[in-house]
Amino acid sequence: MRFIIVTGGVISGIGKGSTSSSIGLLFQTMGYTVTMIKIDPYLNTDASLLSPYEHGECFVTDDGGESDLDIGGYERMLNINLTKNHNITTGQIYESVIYKERRGEYLGKTVQVIPHITDEIIRKIKFTSQLPINDKVPDICIIELGGTIGDLEGLPFVEAIQQMKMNDEDNFCFVHVGMIINNPEPKTKPIQHSVITLRGRGIFPDLLIIRNKDIISEDIKQKLSKMCQIKYNDIIISKNVDSTYEIPTNLNIQNICKQIGKRLNLEIQDVKNPYENVFNSQINSHKFVFVGIMGKYKLDKCKNNPDMYLSLLKALEHVTINTGIKIKVEFIESTDNLSQYDSFIIAGGFGSKGIKEKLEVAKYARENKIPILGLCLGMQVMVVDCFNNLVGKNGYSSEWTSDKDDNICYVIDILHNQNEIMGGTMRIGSHPILLKSSKVKDIYKSDVIYERFRHRYFVNMQYVQELEDKGLKFVGSNDNHMDICDLENHPFYIGTQYHPEYKSKPLLPHPLFVAFIQTCL
Repeated sequence: MRFIIVTGGVISGIGKGSTSSSIGLLFQTMGYTVTMIKIDPYLNTDASLLSPYEHGECFVTDDGGESDLDIGGYERMLNINLTKNHNITTGQIYESVIYKERRGEYLGKTVQVIPHITDEIIRKIKFTSQLPINDKVPDICIIELGGTIGDLEGLPFVEAIQQMKMNDEDNFCFVHVGMIINNPEPKTKPIQHSVITLRGRGIFPDLLIIRNKDIISEDIKQKLSKMCQIKYNDIIISKNVDSTYEIPTNLNIQNICKQIGKRLNLEIQDVKNPYENVFNSQINSHKFVFVGIMGKYKLDKCKNNPDMYLSLLKALEHVTINTGIKIKVEFIESTDNLSQYDSFIIAGGFGSKGIKEKLEVAKYARENKIPILGLCLGMQVMVVDCFNNLVGKNGYSSEWTSDKDDNICYVIDILHNQNEIMGGTMRIGSHPILLKSSKVKDIYKSDVIYERFRHRYFVNMQYVQELEDKGLKFVGSNDNHMDICDLENHPFYIGTQYHPEYKSKPLLPHPLFVAFIQTCL
């Protein structure tokens, strides 16, 4: 097994994830089987209860892993499916070590960071790196160490990786991603200190990837080579691009695989970014759709941090890539002027925040026959809208109120197996859905589909018949779970209890999003 370790400095969020997946894609294109691991040094067990304001969306894997959003980036870029094991956190490591200590597995020894925590990290990395990818044992494992080098919580992981390298030096390559700050001229001092810190931790980077708005001058690159003691040809410039799918081309032009291949004794072939032709294709400006997204989070927050709905935005981008239809997206803050939009998406979320506005959007789209797609919470909003305005009763969700009211029909209610423990209790991961003859079945062209869920509230079976009698058909189900709704005599009023955006890929866009945008057009 060859390991490529990607670390970052100066600040977090500078593109380690997209860099890691781009390197993985290039080696995958050569015929190597590549697996990816994201290490998050925080003490949380997983990403399920992390604030999207701080960390972006929580990504869901087929096996129900609630993971860092970089796992989604890996899956999209490499067209692979990963597992909950591929996102390692400090919380998982300590939980495992403490469990073993309680079972007496350490035979009375004093449990310490070295060797017990580091041993557990090494065990977890080795186990995960061997998990099959597309039924093949991986040749290369790329590990992204989250945060910035020097963070206190990341030190045990750095130590563990050093120990692995000590025993298998020829199979490790270290790539450090840093940033040059323009103030107003380029400043190299921050990245110099970043590399000094990395070396102080015992890791000597083989390659240095420089993030910057533009291409930096040769003088700056020569200076970095001397100051950081890294060969000139081992410094790669990663300028800003319009789409992450352009990054592999930029890295490939600078022979990054050749430089990595020298360290890992890998045979390197001429490769081409499989997404390159996609971005050379003409986007038809005459085909234009304006989509209003109603989410949980404030408009200004979504503008500044689109990672809150990253998979959803990527799924729409995938439609553009494959159809040439240009999509303009805007997060809706006010429902005063809904007529400007061609279509709507009500995104997933939790709690009662913004429910009134979401119900207004659903009603407006239903009455004016404007295409609307509801995802998870979005579907629940659409069901309540139909119950209130078509069935004519007072319906609500038990999630949106603290006290139950006997005068309200809780058409959306909590799943029976939920308890006061919030983490890891939802209906989550991939589940089969049986489709009835419908518009949705025509879109999927299948009788049974598998989609990824993440919810703890569901459509109350007590009210399903009343809703169907009024035209809201439940056309996809699993046992007693109504997972897809579709309103009769409407061009596109479809809600899904699952998150189709998690399975969309650049060259294989999700059919539901394609059908939605084509209907909008």
